[in-house]
Amino acid sequence: MARAATTSDAFNAVAEPRRREILEHLAGGERPVGDLVVRLGMEQPSVSKHLKVLRQVGLVKVRRHGRQMLYQANADGIRPLYEWTKTFERLWVDQLLRIKERAEQKAREAEKA
Repeated sequence: MARAATTSDAFNAVAEPRRREILEHLAGGERPVGDLVVRLGMEQPSVSKHLKVLRQVGLVKVRRHGRQMLYQANADGIRPLYEWTKTFERLWVDQLLRIKERAEQKAREAEKA
């Protein structure tokens, strides 16, 4: 089965690790392309291509400030990703509770010894 185009939806867009890195940097606030280039250690054309994909699927917004293009994460666009991953929250909570219970049990056993 052929893989969907990276511009078809947010899930396909973030399948690429560099795009996830860009989103992580943009989560901290609005940034110019040049800042992302330095932070990621990538060439400007590559960063711009990734930003274009992220913008096309609605994960980032852009605004012009003079000659600079400023990018920021788009919370509304990221919401479907968040909601999907949230479905697995219960799984992680359950696993963390089991780990905590095992650690506490071992601590009690160590105290008895």
